[in-house]
Amino acid sequence: MDPSQVTGVYGEVSGLPVPVSAHVSQEQLPELRTYTVTAEWSQSDLVRGSRLRYSQQWTLIADSNHRKSIRTVLPPGPCVPVSGESLSGLSPIRGLRAVVRETSGHQLLEIWDHRGLRKCLNLTALNKHGRVYDDAQFGCLSWSECENKLLYVAEKNKDTSIESHGGDSACRKDRSVYREDWGETLTNKSVPVICVVNLQSGSVSELQGVPPDVSPGQALWAPGSQSVVFIGWYHEPFRLGLRFCSNRRSALFKLHLDGNCECLSGSNLSMSCPRLSPDGSTLIYLQGQVFGPHNQCLSLQQLDLTSRKTSTLLDVVNRPQTGEFAGVYEALPTCCWSTDAQRVVFSSARRNWKDLFMVDRQSNKVTSLSDSLTDLSKVYGSWKLLTVQNDLMVVCCSSPNTPPTLRVGFLPSAGEAVTWRTLQQPVMTFDFHWTVLDVTPPPEEDNTHYSGLDFGAVLVKPSRPLHDAEIPLVIFIHGGPHSQFPAEWNCTTAGLAQLGFAVLMVNYRGSTGFGQDNILSLIGQIGGQDVKDVQTAVLTALQRDVTLDPKRLAVIGGSHGGFLSCHLVGQYPEFYRACAARNPVINAATLLGTTDIVDWRYTSVGLQYSYDQIPTAEALAAMLEKSPITHAAQIKAPVLLMLGGRDRRVSPHQGLELYKALKSRASPVRLLWFPEDGHSLSRVDTQADCFLNTVLWLHQHF
Repeated sequence: MDPSQVTGVYGEVSGLPVPVSAHVSQEQLPELRTYTVTAEWSQSDLVRGSRLRYSQQWTLIADSNHRKSIRTVLPPGPCVPVSGESLSGLSPIRGLRAVVRETSGHQLLEIWDHRGLRKCLNLTALNKHGRVYDDAQFGCLSWSECENKLLYVAEKNKDTSIESHGGDSACRKDRSVYREDWGETLTNKSVPVICVVNLQSGSVSELQGVPPDVSPGQALWAPGSQSVVFIGWYHEPFRLGLRFCSNRRSALFKLHLDGNCECLSGSNLSMSCPRLSPDGSTLIYLQGQVFGPHNQCLSLQQLDLTSRKTSTLLDVVNRPQTGEFAGVYEALPTCCWSTDAQRVVFSSARRNWKDLFMVDRQSNKVTSLSDSLTDLSKVYGSWKLLTVQNDLMVVCCSSPNTPPTLRVGFLPSAGEAVTWRTLQQPVMTFDFHWTVLDVTPPPEEDNTHYSGLDFGAVLVKPSRPLHDAEIPLVIFIHGGPHSQFPAEWNCTTAGLAQLGFAVLMVNYRGSTGFGQDNILSLIGQIGGQDVKDVQTAVLTALQRDVTLDPKRLAVIGGSHGGFLSCHLVGQYPEFYRACAARNPVINAATLLGTTDIVDWRYTSVGLQYSYDQIPTAEALAAMLEKSPITHAAQIKAPVLLMLGGRDRRVSPHQGLELYKALKSRASPVRLLWFPEDGHSLSRVDTQADCFLNTVLWLHQHF
């Protein structure tokens, strides 16, 4: 296979733009009502080796007397680059645009109106704090009601903390003191503080009163703009990794500008995503359990800000009924309320799909808003809500053969269906066939503690094979393990299918979208139940589709997906022809002291965790027993390892351990080392390199 052909295919599929956020504004005219939809897109550019961001606008015209009917969609405006912007936010009344921009090592705060740049502050030169947080975990940019103040989260100024302990002598003494951070992708986040900019005076101040054992984030103004609501993560006795972990002890707080801080929620739970209703009466947020699975089914709570009473709007779903809502598993978009504050809209996993849902606060009834087609005839397997404002929803739809598509529709009245309009079709679609498989474990593999569970997979293959022979099958296994492969656009899957491979994306028991029992069933069963589930899914696919070649099978995956890939080639050495693993867990016992989520190492093997845990011989033995390294001597399939030198979640020494074990036995193995990359191997050039090497590795050994 020609490397230039592989690179060309990957450039084509990875370079397709993806909408990442949207905003809606409306204007009432005498005879009609207009809506302006502004979407921000991300697009990978292999030439630059970076991701570009740009915005685009559409004008929608609706009848005044029938506001839920879009009469006309005008052609979109030009694409406007917004690269360099790390945060942005529109004010609710005058439409002022606040931007935090990176320029020559400085962070600038810019305020734009319809006449141009109105104000610019050099936040770095002001030296009131460290870098502004722009991540999804802590970051925020919130306008006050009067639109003369802005709220954001930044790193506490190191100089301030040193000066308070004695000036120059303290500086010499403390400059090498270790500062804990929040782990993978948050390595520069240690001590967040809430900051307020007064746009009239140009002053920046750090809000005082946050409890000293709490790290604040996701802040927003409370009604009246005299107080702030935020999520606080407890960081004592030490910090654990937050990325992909919805099980960290945290609480909802209200901080008054005079420094008085009060807790609005229980303190031994996990909280995230506070969202204020349009009328300012109610705050909703997601709530989960502490420790246990690091991702889980969450409940949706609502807090009446007048009575201070909290109630459950959506509870955890343990066992979803067939075809029904399966629970909440992901963050809420920033704008998720209906205009009348009676409904909340969100996206969530449902078995092998990602669907769009609406919950009514009066009845607690959940309604699916996706196209009313049966699962077998769905055009889009994934519906992701970007925003809902003025009751107009903006969603990103996709499927394994249809790249991200921007669509809009008004929230429906009771009993009505949504009339969806497409704003932006993808540049191209692909001639792939895809289907969803429901898989039932054989009786001997049923989990006696969580009996009767099933799982699923998504099979994608070229509609017309490149040759007459049977199609080679690549089994693609997601990480997590508590995550999901929905039937959505995936450029790795698309690239493989474009090059003639079939791809089976497996959602083994423990994946999200199948209920909390399904997630809990994997605790203590890693390296066994999940490995057998993948093998059962492969056998099911081969049985149901005779065009797949049972003699040309390979496994690929990252993190826990890499863990399972290495397990499969070790436990079924005659079955698979090749393996490609990204940052795999190889030896859970040796990983214990180097991972940022040490609690999961205990939980995954069925042991309780506490901060003062000291490893025991029994615990280490349990971790080793469930690790792929115990099967290394049986591995016959050639193994490609791809490791990030800055991985905080799974140390690259894990992959090196397997590399040495295979080298010592003269087993075919190749290792790619990316010194500047982390756990997700997410740099554009790294992803292209990994795809090229994976395809050539599979082709060589098929």
